[in-house]
Amino acid sequence: MSNPVSPPSPQEGHELSFGAGPIGRLLFWIAVIFSVFQIVTAAHLVDLSSQVTRALHVGFLTLLAFPLIAYGRSMSAPLRALAWAFALAGVAVALYQWWEYQPLILRAGRPLTQDIVVGVVALVVVFAAAWTMMGFALPLIAGMFLAYCLFGEYLPAPLNHRGYDFSQVIDHMAYGTEGIYGIPTYVSSTYIFLFILFGSFLERAGMIRLFTDVALGLFGQRQGGAAKVAVVSSGLMGTISGSGVANVVTTGQFTIPLMKKFGYRPAFAGGVEATASMGGQIMPPVMGAVAFIMAETLDVAYVEVVKAALIPAMLYFASAFWMVHLEAGRHGLRGLTKEELPSARKAIRENWMLLVPLGVLVYLLFGGYTPLFAGTIGLGLTVLLILGGSAVLNLPAGAMRVVFWMCLGLVAAGFLQFGINVLIAALVALVLWCALSRGGRATLILCRDSLAEGAKTALPVGVACALVGIIIGTMTLTGAANTFGQFIVAVGQSSLLLSLILTMFTCILLGMGIPTIPNYIITSSIAGPALLELGVPLIVSHMFVFYFGILADLTPPVALACFAAAPIAKESGLKISIEAIKVAAAGFVIPFMAVYTPALMLQAGGPLAEAIGYWPAVAYIVFKTILCIGMWGAAVIGWLGQPLGWPLRILGVVAAATLIAALPATDEIGFALAALFVGGVVLTRRRVVA
Repeated sequence: MSNPVSPPSPQEGHELSFGAGPIGRLLFWIAVIFSVFQIVTAAHLVDLSSQVTRALHVGFLTLLAFPLIAYGRSMSAPLRALAWAFALAGVAVALYQWWEYQPLILRAGRPLTQDIVVGVVALVVVFAAAWTMMGFALPLIAGMFLAYCLFGEYLPAPLNHRGYDFSQVIDHMAYGTEGIYGIPTYVSSTYIFLFILFGSFLERAGMIRLFTDVALGLFGQRQGGAAKVAVVSSGLMGTISGSGVANVVTTGQFTIPLMKKFGYRPAFAGGVEATASMGGQIMPPVMGAVAFIMAETLDVAYVEVVKAALIPAMLYFASAFWMVHLEAGRHGLRGLTKEELPSARKAIRENWMLLVPLGVLVYLLFGGYTPLFAGTIGLGLTVLLILGGSAVLNLPAGAMRVVFWMCLGLVAAGFLQFGINVLIAALVALVLWCALSRGGRATLILCRDSLAEGAKTALPVGVACALVGIIIGTMTLTGAANTFGQFIVAVGQSSLLLSLILTMFTCILLGMGIPTIPNYIITSSIAGPALLELGVPLIVSHMFVFYFGILADLTPPVALACFAAAPIAKESGLKISIEAIKVAAAGFVIPFMAVYTPALMLQAGGPLAEAIGYWPAVAYIVFKTILCIGMWGAAVIGWLGQPLGWPLRILGVVAAATLIAALPATDEIGFALAALFVGGVVLTRRRVVA
């Protein structure tokens, strides 16, 4: 009997992540201190003003990012020196913001010469950090917005604005809460960083193995089981990791080789993993950074964003699962044998405690607590489990260990009654216990490495959030969004569908060069108010943009998730992105249907809900969406238990497209065409059998 298939359990040390030698150790400890700073401010152990916290957050980002990239890419000595100069300049800007906090408030709108100089340095450093980390696309777009602030008054109407002098623009962008220290940076310095750490600790505690073993046990034996495992495991990872790219490089290390082993083409294997991993950004409870930015921008509780994303997220993964099933059937790809698979029940029985922090997180989020508090508690409980699991090994097996876990559980639950200090006290006690016990020091090293790895993972997100603040600052200063929004409204007055298609293409085109966060911010700033004016609920319009911002990361020529999968699949990122779009194709109908029937995002309103009631509308639109996904997927792949000819494939596309709009006439036509499609498939199958 062969050994059960199971993912590797890498324990990545800091030498691998940060490099060896004195510089590697220095960068490693900077990352640890960065994470500790974020934790103590989130837990209010140290209370700083929001502006100072944001400034120090950006300062840490630049301090770590520049030298990490310079040494990671083996740059020459002069370029390394330049990297350190930029890093220290970023720190100097942060310290200036901290030292001059009160005077800057008093002279707001009347900056001194030194303020302008420091502001220019801040902008240059943020632009340079984004350029080195993410390429030229995002800095170029942000630079165009900045140039619009400075020179937009010379453009022809209606593109022009009243004009702003240099000092006013710098003051707006580099100070206060409208520029680089705006809402995206606030969210990055609080929720996002904390949830990234939460995911980092859970991964090192063994959550990747648990999720993958469960997926293998449940779906590994089915047709095309290896690819279905990739979809399910990536979906489960999405519940704790809000980063699609990070999801690819973690679960993909196991799932892509497994798919290749069982006959999937390398490009398709990479495309499946990239598609499934990107879906993690809309998978509750820990969604991508955009979800937190959305909640702050719309001034709604995070749980409302979670509620809106819940059904679309499940349908997204269902559509990917369906496409994989069809592709496997088309190529006759078998599942894994039972002997090769772990037991899902056994995996849960042995590691169920890893699910406790996730369960508590969900409870707190839906119980009305803030994401910051929920994330802090979730992170604390995860560390408590890791340290407790090490400490208990020094106790005799049996009753003593049971009593230990019961006491630890009671202490952990005490935060609901006595606050977070109870949890902190328990963590301090366990740290001391592990420091003095056999094997405990290795656990503390694991926690330390998780802190460093979490900080490194947060770098691109944080830098992107800082830079897109310039785009938001431009919108608030000049009102540029109104000009473009009026165009969308004008188009939508004749056809809402055309406005939605225009918005979709804007998201996809921007996503070819920039990450999801700036893509969402740019497009939602323009399209969100415009679609609201056309009768689309605000949270639905923002989720529409968010959804296609995710899909844009799968779109060639610059598909970040696909290029992350390329070295694992040993295939071109471009080829992987083409396959990823095919796997994601069925999911393109979901946001369109949510616009016409908001009940799909669990939102009130819409003619259907008014006609038949809210919950019947939810059930009806879910059924209709599943039917659309089914036909669309079969048409794209050209398989539904048998090869489909082009007439049937075209019929399937037309039927699915007709069902998108929630109009009585279109629904009747769509269901009639769906019946014809099903009947055509059945007749074809009978002819083949005969």
